[in-house]
This record gives sequence, C-alpha cells and structure tokens, in this order.
Amino acid sequence: MLNKITVVGAGNVGATTAQRLAEKQLARTVVMVDVVAGLPQGKALDQWESAPIEGFDTRIVGANDYAPAAGSDLVVVTAGIARKPGMSRDDLVRTNADIVGKVALQLKQHCPQAIVVVVSNPLDVMCWVMKQVTGFPRERVIGMAGVLDTARFRAFLADALEVSVEDIEAMVLGGHGDTMVPLISHAAVSGIPVTQLLDRATLDAIIQRTRNGGAEIVDFLKTGSAFYAPSAAATQMVEAIAQDKRRILPCAAWLEGEYGLSGMYVGVPCKLGRKGLEQIVQIELTPEERTALGSSAEHVKEMMTLVKF
Repeated sequence: MLNKITVVGAGNVGATTAQRLAEKQLARTVVMVDVVAGLPQGKALDQWESAPIEGFDTRIVGANDYAPAAGSDLVVVTAGIARKPGMSRDDLVRTNADIVGKVALQLKQHCPQAIVVVVSNPLDVMCWVMKQVTGFPRERVIGMAGVLDTARFRAFLADALEVSVEDIEAMVLGGHGDTMVPLISHAAVSGIPVTQLLDRATLDAIIQRTRNGGAEIVDFLKTGSAFYAPSAAATQMVEAIAQDKRRILPCAAWLEGEYGLSGMYVGVPCKLGRKGLEQIVQIELTPEERTALGSSAEHVKEMMTLVKF
C-alpha cells in the first residue's frame, strides 16, 4: 500500500479511477484535484461515504489546488478535454498539451518523487509533454494506452470465439489511436493461436474495431467518451506499481533504441513494479507488425511537432 495517490481530474475517468483505487485500498489516501470549484470535494465526499458499504478505509479527499497532493507516491493524470463526435485524438493535441503542461509544473513542485501514469489524450504526446516539463526520468512517466486497447481487443476476440475473456491472451502495441498495432502473432486462447480458430477476415474486422474502440463509444454517447474501461486500465497499472507485482503490461514508454525506435512514447510491453517502469520487454514481431509499429511511431512524431514549449 502506498501512502498517497493523487488523481488529477475529477471528471468521469478521474473520479471512477479514484473510486477503484480506494476500493482496492492501494493507498492510505487518494486525493482528487480539479479546477472546478466543489467538484472534487463533492465527489470525494460521496465516495468516502460509500466506504462503510464497500469496506475500504482509504480516505478520499478533493481539492482545487495541489497542496493536499504534496508528497504523493503516484499520480494519475486524467486532465484535459474529452473527445467529441467527429474529433480525432490529433485534434486534441494543442489544447490538452497546454493543460497537461500546467499540471506537470504543479507535479514537479509538489510531487517531485512521484511516478506519473498519464491517461490524458492524445496519450503518447501528453506523456512526452509530462516528461519534458517535469524532467522526470522515463521510469517515472508512463502512459495508459496499451492496457485499454488490449482489453478492447480481448473483449472483441472473446465475443467472436464465445469464450471467457479470462482465457484470451493478447497485446496491442504502438501509438494510442488509429495506428495502434494489435498483435495477431501473440494472440491466443489458453495457448491456442487465434489464427487456428478465426479466419483472417474476422481477425481483420476485430483489429479495425479495436482501433476504432474509443470512437465507437463516443459515437454512442454523443456528449462524452469512455471512462469505465480507461479507469480500470489505469487502476491495473497503479496496482502493479503499488504492489510491486512486476507485471508485464503494454504501456506507453519513452523509447531509447528499443524496437529500433528512439525519441518518442510508443506502446510496448513494460514490466511495472515499485520503481515504475522497470524494464521494456522486447518481443519478436512479424515483419508486418514491425512495419506497422514503425509507422505508428512516425505518426506520434508528427503529432509531437504540433506542440511548442
């Protein structure tokens, strides 16, 4: 158990993440910070009042400044505007870069030793903004993308195969968006390659649906975006770090030569433990997958050019 975890942003993703963290008792205190007066305080009080029913002792508090977040062991950043219908993740980059940059300055001042899990979109570029502004090492700035994309991939595979999601083994790498790379070569059902169970046309349709997973939900909701699965994904990463599980999860990490890529955040298999990013695991990819990963990385680099420091 950590002493304190801060969640920046008390919207749907942030508030749901805070509730999940508290229910799992991953820290003694969970702090929610948001610029909207009363919003984090009200939600935090509501959540704390659920503690006797849900059986957790983690204290949840809300704030409009970062003073209560001081000394946090870990910070989950969900701040930023949500994607709207017809809006790509690229459209978000300039606005959210400014928001995340301001958050980063506060974290640098109040939580200089924290591990930061970034959820804000466009994810890969926001991780870079966080790393640049805070000056934190890559081990302490990690992005939540691949865990969510992989969950969607696994869910869709489970639907197609009519099997439990627990038996689906899969991984999605690359940038968080239309260029993500679901790995067919590493997808299996209890060890059985999915290529033996589904034809290529079905797999291609599942890959496309995975890439469009966030937009599909936005189209349904009209005025909002996904938050149940994103908050679950962020919580899984926090749990791996807080409990020093050393789980291997697909996360956005700053690459320094791994997979032949450098100078950007891209989703790759990461070992997460108490120090944050403890290792980038390099796995064998097919030539097609390696090419797709390179193209995804180039797209991230293009979006990075839209941000000015």
